[in-house]
Amino acid sequence: MTMTEIPKLISAEGWHVLHLFYKVEHGQWAMLDSEDKMVARTKLSDLIQEIRATEGAQILTFSMVSPKADIGFMLLCADLQLANALEKRLTLSLGPDVLMPAYSFYSMTERSEYTSTEEEYVAELKGKGLTEGTPDFDKSLGEWRTRMDHYLKHRLYPVLPPWEAMCFYPMSKRRGTDNQNWYGLTHEQRKELMGGHARVGRKWAGKILQLITGCTGLDDWEWGVTLLAHDPMDLKGIVYEMRFDEVTHRFGEFGEFYVGLQLPMDEIFRRLML
Repeated sequence: MTMTEIPKLISAEGWHVLHLFYKVEHGQWAMLDSEDKMVARTKLSDLIQEIRATEGAQILTFSMVSPKADIGFMLLCADLQLANALEKRLTLSLGPDVLMPAYSFYSMTERSEYTSTEEEYVAELKGKGLTEGTPDFDKSLGEWRTRMDHYLKHRLYPVLPPWEAMCFYPMSKRRGTDNQNWYGLTHEQRKELMGGHARVGRKWAGKILQLITGCTGLDDWEWGVTLLAHDPMDLKGIVYEMRFDEVTHRFGEFGEFYVGLQLPMDEIFRRLML
């Protein structure tokens, strides 16, 4: 059965996201002759261009900053079958055993369960003394719908920009004592806490682009956090400031952090001496 014969696996909502980080086995690379190396570099570069030309797919390419990994990809696809096939091609693109997986993470774009519903916003407008059906009420509700459409489009179907610095980390909410069990709180309590958490994040608008992806039942953590910035100081700054937020200091648990620089493949090859 060919790829074209396999039915697409497209979710009712959101995209599939793969964070793929690799170490380069330079000893294995050194065994290739000059012509084979050129063919391998071309194969990977052509694959990146193919992905970027594919509808319903995106890929970001990174030179990783720390020795935890050398090269990184962030692959977003509407179709999980396509994402899986592309991941296999990326892993083998430079030849067997040249790109060795250092860390991977599978998640999906998702809406927040704490976003206000239209019913809640209507109640809020009525609480402010606005009457349903009046020009002021309709104007406010229309503006809210426009904001929500923009917000959901970014959360579910983002178009990520070529900002220079990237930070990725997985996280979960703590299940500890009664005082530190996120899932022991009511939805209303969690929503109130997340409202304060979101206000901290909004202070970094224009400096940080943040994408939260969900992975409950898909990977070892509950969420993946991808931060893009022009200035690495802002990556450090937002994470530091968030540590003082109640949601984080009471309930946050974090995995390893991966930092990369978003670069074209020819520059990544040069830096890795490939």
